[in-house]
Amino acid sequence: MSIKTVTFAERFTQPAIGQGTWYMGEKASQRQDEVNALRAGIDLGLTLIDTAEMYADGGAEEVVGAAIKGRRDNVYLVSKVYPWNAGGQKGIAACDASLRRLGTEHIDLYLLHWRGNFELDETVYLMEKLQQQGKIGRWGVSNLDYEDMQELWGVEGGSACATNQVLYHLASRGIEYDLLPWCQQQSMPVMAYCPLAQAGRLRSGLLNHPVVNEIALQHHASAAQILLAWVISHEGVIAIPKAGSIAHVKENRAALDIALTPEDVVKLDNAFPAPGRKTPLDVV
Repeated sequence: MSIKTVTFAERFTQPAIGQGTWYMGEKASQRQDEVNALRAGIDLGLTLIDTAEMYADGGAEEVVGAAIKGRRDNVYLVSKVYPWNAGGQKGIAACDASLRRLGTEHIDLYLLHWRGNFELDETVYLMEKLQQQGKIGRWGVSNLDYEDMQELWGVEGGSACATNQVLYHLASRGIEYDLLPWCQQQSMPVMAYCPLAQAGRLRSGLLNHPVVNEIALQHHASAAQILLAWVISHEGVIAIPKAGSIAHVKENRAALDIALTPEDVVKLDNAFPAPGRKTPLDVV
C-alpha cells in the first residue's frame, strides 16, 4: 500500500508525516534520546524535519544537526526565523546562525515564524536574498491567517511562498473555513503543528475521547495514530508531530498506513464539527 505524500514546490515529495522538534534541546539528559529518535525517523522514511531558532534558543537546531550529520542529503530540512530577525542584515545573521547550529550549508525551507517587526515585503526581499546566496532553497510562513496570506500575495514575489505552517488538529478546525481551501487552491501545502492537540486554546482530552478511542480500537491503532491519520486525510496537509523516543517515532510512522473510512470521518465530524463561520487562527 502506498503512503500518502505531500509535494513542496512541485519538486520535493515528502511523506505526509514529518518530525517536529519543539521542546527538543532543552535538557542535556534527553539529548541523545532525541538524536536517536530523529535518526530512527529518517530510517523509517520521515525525512522532513522541522525546527526553529526559537526552540530552546537554538538548542533544537543543534539536536537536529547532530541527528543529520553524515546523512544531510536524506533530509528535507525546515527551520524558522523570529519575526524580529525577518529582514535586513538581522535576517542574514539569523540564518547564518541557524546554519551553523544545524551543521549544514543550506536549509531546504525557511519560514517566517509569525508576523511581527518587519513588513512582509521586507521579509520577502530577505528570503530572495538568502536564496540568491544559496543558503535556503524555498521559503514560507507560519501562523499567518487568510487575510495575511492575501496581503502576502499582494507583495511582489509573495506568491513564491511554499507553505504555511499553522496549528491544526481535530479540535481546532478553524482553518477549514477559508485558509485551508485557499491554500489547496494554490496547491500550497499546509504544515500542521501540534496535530495531537498538545497545545492551543482548544486542546482538551482528544486522546481520551470515546469516539477517537472507539475508532482506534477498530483500526487496532492508538488514539494518537487516529488523530494523525485524520489530519493528513486532508488534501495537501502534512503533520509534524514531535517524538522524543524511538517507540514514539515508530507509532507516528505507522499512522501513515491508516485509512479512515467514510464512517470514521462522519463520527469524528459529529464529535468535533468544523466551525461554520470565521474564527481566529489558533496559535501558541
